[in-house]
Amino acid sequence: MASSRLKYLSLGVLVFQTTSLVLTMRYSRTLQAEGPRYLASSAVVVAEVMKIFTCVLLVFKDHNYSMRALNSVLRQEIAHKPIETLKLAIPSGIYTLQNNLLYVALSNLDAATYQVTYQLKILTTALFSVSMLGRRLGVFQWLSLLILMAGVALVQWPSDSAPVPEKEALSAGSQFVGVTAVLVACCSSGFAGVYFEKILKESKQSVWVRNIQLGMFGLVFGLFGMLAYDGERVKESGMFQGYNTVTWTVVALQALGGLVIAAVIKYADNILKGFATSLSIILSTLISYFWLQDFQPTGVFFLGAILVIMATFLYGYEGKPPPNPSRA
Repeated sequence: MASSRLKYLSLGVLVFQTTSLVLTMRYSRTLQAEGPRYLASSAVVVAEVMKIFTCVLLVFKDHNYSMRALNSVLRQEIAHKPIETLKLAIPSGIYTLQNNLLYVALSNLDAATYQVTYQLKILTTALFSVSMLGRRLGVFQWLSLLILMAGVALVQWPSDSAPVPEKEALSAGSQFVGVTAVLVACCSSGFAGVYFEKILKESKQSVWVRNIQLGMFGLVFGLFGMLAYDGERVKESGMFQGYNTVTWTVVALQALGGLVIAAVIKYADNILKGFATSLSIILSTLISYFWLQDFQPTGVFFLGAILVIMATFLYGYEGKPPPNPSRA
């Protein structure tokens, strides 16, 4: 009974995190407010600081709130193992790029289109798992990847409506930028995720310590990107220009969302994760249409979304039965 409750709680947490992050990020990037809009590069940096702080607190808790034990762990696992720590620089840099790309994507795409298209990370993760971890995929999984690609292609299919020419040109340009950002983010997500999984399997370090290491490099890369891309605007109006309650909510969801998922994912099997993805897509579509009012669904979109949801379930269907020695 307790296990069943934990499963449904995990489902709720997964749906809430994936849906709320996308919708609040989209809302924050389209919200008309006085003064300058907040800098996406700044939000990525602040999220990394939050993540490091949270992970340090979790390590502190795991060692019975002992400052001496915390100092010892951080010194031994990070300072005294520079090679192990440096291994995290690659996925950290890619995650930093990915986080910036998500802001670009949601500045140019509605939440529903983004949610469906971003499921292509299943494809990239599967391909990188095969090439880097030697994982073997079953027939249903390969079939699901083909269905996934077909579904995403339908979602991106141009609509038959005839908008104003100026708006059409602007919309087409924004759509291209948004889709390109999502596709690059999918590739970076797949590679970084599999690379991080490989590192975790090769060591016995706590996942929270690993996230501290990731966050340290992410903070450095994020600061460098912010100064290189938005340096002039930071000098003029400061790093926290345009921040409001919605911005801080987005930053907190981005920083803590991954950690929450890491904490609950052990209770969620593949079918449950499929349900979470499906519910998240449906909720994003409904809220984009009724609340944000930046999305006009078409029959082709719904067909594509259904194919993507089917592919998500089909991919998870064969992930459990066959034994796979390469899995943790």
